Amino acid sequence: MTDSATSLRSALPRGIWVLGFVSLLMDVSSEMIHSLLPLFLAGVLGASAFAIGLIEGVAEATALITKVFSGTLSDWLGRRKGLVVLGYSLGTISKPLFALAPAAGMVFGARILDRIGKGIRGAPRDALIADIAPPDMRGAAFGLRQSLDTVGAFVGPLLAIGLMLLWANDFRAVFWVAVIPGALAVLLLLAGVQEPESPAPQRRNFNPIHWRTLAQLSGTYWWVVGIGALFTLARFSEAFLVLRAQQSGLPLAWIPGVMVVMSLVFSLSAYPFGRLADRMHHGTLLLAGLVVLIAADLVLAWSAHWSVVLAGVALWGLHMGMTQGLLATMVADTAPADLRGTAYGFFSLACGLAMLVASAVAGLLWDRLGASFTFLAGAGFSVAAVVLLLWRRWNGGVKA
Repeated sequence: MTDSATSLRSALPRGIWVLGFVSLLMDVSSEMIHSLLPLFLAGVLGASAFAIGLIEGVAEATALITKVFSGTLSDWLGRRKGLVVLGYSLGTISKPLFALAPAAGMVFGARILDRIGKGIRGAPRDALIADIAPPDMRGAAFGLRQSLDTVGAFVGPLLAIGLMLLWANDFRAVFWVAVIPGALAVLLLLAGVQEPESPAPQRRNFNPIHWRTLAQLSGTYWWVVGIGALFTLARFSEAFLVLRAQQSGLPLAWIPGVMVVMSLVFSLSAYPFGRLADRMHHGTLLLAGLVVLIAADLVLAWSAHWSVVLAGVALWGLHMGMTQGLLATMVADTAPADLRGTAYGFFSLACGLAMLVASAVAGLLWDRLGASFTFLAGAGFSVAAVVLLLWRRWNGGVKA
């Protein structure tokens, strides 16, 4: 194991490692805030569940929609690092705004700024990794970045728990500390990543979405887009998992632990199910993932006891591990190679709009009818997705 790790460290360019640690630091910064933000909005600023859902839905939709444009822009410019630095910088600049926010409106602005930064940096960063890594090691390079990113997703909520215990539930103090790893991420990116030389981009008319090419995307691709959007309607923002944990009787400082549980199950299950997707019918695995999501929603609707909530959150993470990589694979399988960037962009756009609707509706149901009904509605959307998948298979659907 040690020899293998040493070989990987010596073979992968330094820039790949730096980008991995940049992701780790920014994830620590972001998750320290995001794991506490629903509690801060509800308990300190007095926001309703509908307001929280709207903030989260618009924010996540913004990140997904921005991705439609950022990758194409980096291709047109012929340079990646500037956009990556801009994206991480916007994420860092947003962090003090959470600590200073006197009302939910400022939190909303901070979340939008943070998610715009995420949308700007995502595609150019992945393209930069592909540019830096040797062609025969790109899989290892992307795997390393994702692994380090996942470490940040664990460490961020754990730090939030420790600091909340240390500082007697002082949300704003924790938010100020989150600025530090974000700033370190930007400094590390500036100093540690050297963008490889690339030929000058060809002169072309700038159009981030080539509308005339959409006709070249098959009906099967658009079916995948529709299923992805329906999945997102059934799986609203994870902020509602945090709010459900608040009802469980857990001490306030320990509530971010639900995000640790979800991320842990997600990360442990994603790779095995990714390998399984290469050997079995995609529709079958999607159906299994929906069954797990239905189970998660029913468990979370059943009781607010902390043990039941943790079980529901673990099932939620398992569903994510079963389906998120699979849907990305299905997009790649159903889009022409020269249109995959556009295909992923429109898939993200559809899921972003669905996330906006899902989180707003979830918040409205939470306020009007209660938490249990919100999760039962999620189960209902999942059942609708199951019916559509079964109908597709009965009518001669292909592997996707």
